Amino acid sequence: MLLRLAVKSLLSRGLTVGLTIFAIALSVALFLGVEKIRTGAKASFADTISGTDLIMGARSGGIQLLLYSVFRVGNATNNVTWQSYQDIAARPEVDWIVPLSLGDSHRGFRVLGTTEAFFERYKYRGGRDVDFAQGAVFDDLFDAVVGADVAAELNYALNDEIVVAHGVASFTEHDDKPFRIKGILQKTGTPVDRTVFVSLQAIEAIHIDWQGGGRSQTPISAEDARKMDLTPKAVTAALIGTQSRLQIFGLQRWINDYSEEPLLAILPGVALSELWNLIGVAEAALLAVSVMVVVTALLGMVAMIFSGLNERRREMALLRAIGAKPRTILGLLMTEATLMSLLAVVLGVGLLYTGLFLARSYVDAAFGLYLEISLPTAREYLVLCAVVCAGTIVSLLPALRAYRLSLSDGMQLRL
Repeated sequence: MLLRLAVKSLLSRGLTVGLTIFAIALSVALFLGVEKIRTGAKASFADTISGTDLIMGARSGGIQLLLYSVFRVGNATNNVTWQSYQDIAARPEVDWIVPLSLGDSHRGFRVLGTTEAFFERYKYRGGRDVDFAQGAVFDDLFDAVVGADVAAELNYALNDEIVVAHGVASFTEHDDKPFRIKGILQKTGTPVDRTVFVSLQAIEAIHIDWQGGGRSQTPISAEDARKMDLTPKAVTAALIGTQSRLQIFGLQRWINDYSEEPLLAILPGVALSELWNLIGVAEAALLAVSVMVVVTALLGMVAMIFSGLNERRREMALLRAIGAKPRTILGLLMTEATLMSLLAVVLGVGLLYTGLFLARSYVDAAFGLYLEISLPTAREYLVLCAVVCAGTIVSLLPALRAYRLSLSDGMQLRL
């Protein structure tokens, strides 16, 4: 009886009720959307690198090593000698190892010296490969492969010529040894997109006539450099895969105790978690903003009920006149608010999944953020239940006011 009365009452005020439900639904969709983006961003962040058991570099902090080797942020405190790199590569626990050499840049993008194995071994987002949109891996000394963002922002195409600058923020360029773009990578949503890749030998070649941060008085041409020994003298870091996951900690301990020079080996997953915890303030801020949006929408519902009380005083008086008890009036308003909250939650969930379905491909391609379309989690179900309960609770204020309205006050005619 009370439910049917509440439904008819809501239908009689369709426009106002509909707008209120839509406002709450948008706030619910926003809240859940922020939650999906938060979990998606965290998962994408954690999957920036996968399938790599250890990252090795000169001894510093674990997060610092992760930042410059994976995210291309900052610089290494020191390099790792080529001999040390070979000693580690020769360990029986090592299945594969990929060297990384950083230090130069190209128009604001970091240049990474590595081997062809990088494009085979580097995985992201749970094991996805780095694929080529155009071209292929470098096979000439002065070939380069560029990430998707580099190609898009600088409007590069295959066979375009590029010049590498010495250092990260330097106006001195290796213009006597230009590179040719051999490949352009597909978008990954990782630092790979903003990186220029060249071979380790190319890094040696462009620095072969440099001393003390400047070009020597006897420059060496690109053709002459091809004929020289370009074995690297040092690398910045290395990605390591082990024969067995049971060997990871043993190899990590051996590298950390390496006697020839101070080295550090870190587990990428652990370092990524530590780094995420450092930037968790932004995550909490996003969550707080979305909570405030939901609270504002619920307060709007309360304001709507309050504003309609005067117009409904005659309705309440008639209900009292035909025998409705005061608690019936109280229950009616609370039932209406509960129904509105429930409808808003259902509509909000529908809006969220419609938006996810339409925008997921674009968000993945443009930002590298994978938004999974799955059933709401236990936490999200709790949030939805909390919204419905909160709608019922906040309706107590106008319901109590209606409860206290007198029969004579409601029947009084106002001319």
